[in-house]
Amino acid sequence: MPRLWLHFLTALLLLRPNVVVVVFAGQDFTGDYSKLSGIIIPGFASTQLRAWSFLDCPFSPLDFNPLDLVWLDTTKLLSAVNCWLKCMLLEPYNQTDNPECKSRPDSGLSAITELDPGYITGIFSNLPGPLSSVWKEWIKWCIEFGIEANAIIAVPYDWRLSPSKLEERDLYFHKLKLTFETALKLRGGPSLVFAHSLGNNVFRYFLEWLKLEIPPKHYNQWLDEHIHAYFAVGAPLLGATETVKAVLSGLTFGLPVSEGTARLMVNSFASSLWMLPVSKHCRGDSVYWKHFSGGRRKSYKTYDCDEKEFQGNFSGWPTNIVNIEVPSTPGFYAYPSVTDVVETNLSSAECGLSTQLSFSAREISDGTFFKAIEHYDPDSKLLLHQLQKSYHGDPVLNPLTPWDRPPIKNIFCIYGTELKTEVGYYFAPSGKPYPDNWIITDVIYEVEGSLFSRSGNLVEGNPGAASGDETVPYHSLSWCKNWLGPKVNITRAPQAEHDGSDVQVELNVEHTYDEDIIPNMTRSPRVKYITYYEDSETIPGKRTAVWELDKAPISFEVISPRITTNHRNIVRSPVLMRELWLQMWHDIHPKAKSKFVTKAKRGPLRDDDCYWDYGKARCAWGEYCEYRYVFGDVHLGQSCRLRNNSDVQLLNYV
Repeated sequence: MPRLWLHFLTALLLLRPNVVVVVFAGQDFTGDYSKLSGIIIPGFASTQLRAWSFLDCPFSPLDFNPLDLVWLDTTKLLSAVNCWLKCMLLEPYNQTDNPECKSRPDSGLSAITELDPGYITGIFSNLPGPLSSVWKEWIKWCIEFGIEANAIIAVPYDWRLSPSKLEERDLYFHKLKLTFETALKLRGGPSLVFAHSLGNNVFRYFLEWLKLEIPPKHYNQWLDEHIHAYFAVGAPLLGATETVKAVLSGLTFGLPVSEGTARLMVNSFASSLWMLPVSKHCRGDSVYWKHFSGGRRKSYKTYDCDEKEFQGNFSGWPTNIVNIEVPSTPGFYAYPSVTDVVETNLSSAECGLSTQLSFSAREISDGTFFKAIEHYDPDSKLLLHQLQKSYHGDPVLNPLTPWDRPPIKNIFCIYGTELKTEVGYYFAPSGKPYPDNWIITDVIYEVEGSLFSRSGNLVEGNPGAASGDETVPYHSLSWCKNWLGPKVNITRAPQAEHDGSDVQVELNVEHTYDEDIIPNMTRSPRVKYITYYEDSETIPGKRTAVWELDKAPISFEVISPRITTNHRNIVRSPVLMRELWLQMWHDIHPKAKSKFVTKAKRGPLRDDDCYWDYGKARCAWGEYCEYRYVFGDVHLGQSCRLRNNSDVQLLNYV
């Protein structure tokens, strides 16, 4: 294999995670291509948890022994759900393990590639299930492109814990710092960070924690030496409304458990509040007190909202997020016990007049919502306790505040769009015992720039220009557009391979902070696009790009086209992998003349991208592909492979 191709393969690793050395035009960093590597920070529920104790499960042939898989072992979940819950649940107030069973995160790449091999496999033939398979396809890409095993580093964590507890119990951020430093020594270059979903919140907290561990004058130097680029994929920068549904009525993740059981489990995790929706108009104090006054703060931290927060109705979100109907009588009638339901006629409660309360993002993240329902729901006191202890009172950072651009040289913010996404809920008492005491009576969705209720009615509000990724609203995903410079170049191109005829470009578009950038471009209803927002003018030594991917198939041949690039599946998207790979290939090339890779043309990059054109009776993309039969090929498309000079074609992207 030509040396140039090997260098190109090495760049792919950058896509993922850990250490990276790159050379790109306009910056002074150069290095040996072999120094490239990457660090992966997985998202919520995307790390395997294993038992770290013995647990005898009565009435079940399956027990839990040390190192047995807990998250996610669906066999034990189905056969011994009570035992499984003991190993999953944490003590709600102090976040300690169950006295009978404790679990800890697995380590290495195996902890994040596939949560439960074979789970949901029957539904999709021999394909990995949407919950089970997370990073497996990504690792396959890295192996296909020749990335060395020690060049990819996964940093799993216990996703049940709050950020401060991650450090207190597991020294996670100390270990993460050592991971960056070890990677630098091992391969000789800085790291490329690839974070998905909640992993972005973890990385943000790490950057703030690092400020208190490193002298201020050395902070930026450490970042420049250890982190070359940061890829934020599906980042809930202003939270996600689905979090409210999870803590109030339960979110099953597609598992065979009831919503009530799921609610009990999620509410025992302090991390369940980490992605609460946040108002873009409210901010907390930055904390650098450890460096001053002998380590003592001069004053208490404050949380302030500017005037826009009170002038507008929606805290920067498209609608009031929670509308909840509370019973006329608090306490007993709000969440009756099982005995109460049996012994008491609830008809008297039904006759009482109920009251509907509405809450914005600010009122949810600052605790107003949980205080308002304190007498109607037993979990509200617990959630309020965790909110104040683990978030508002965090000594490093209040994570429930809007993001500023991290002080990293190169940032790529990537997310999917144009999927129906939940942005608001209507709750009412169900009349059932806790934890099933609330029922969702209606849901508000954002759909292609409009707000609709579940019943199909148009809802008044302030929708964004597009919809989100099915889990995180567009308003939250696109907050990173505020990290772009004063002028932005916008390019819209088809996601599939193309010759450049359908590429649209707008140069030097004026960008105002806190306002979305909406390109004046056309769309073909039959084409899925990727829209690039890239700095035209920016801070010297920094560059920022935002990539919006329309809903698109995960794979064009292997996986059903109905599986789209939603929040969880985006890390399995071949389009994303291709674009990351090309950008890194561009960056490491010493002759690169621009800050970003060209979008003018996209040809096949792998044998899998070549296919047989039956209309022309030859392999499509003749410039890149040729017919080359290999023993075992069963159809013409398999025999279409990249030409031997395909590495030269890469120069088209420099």
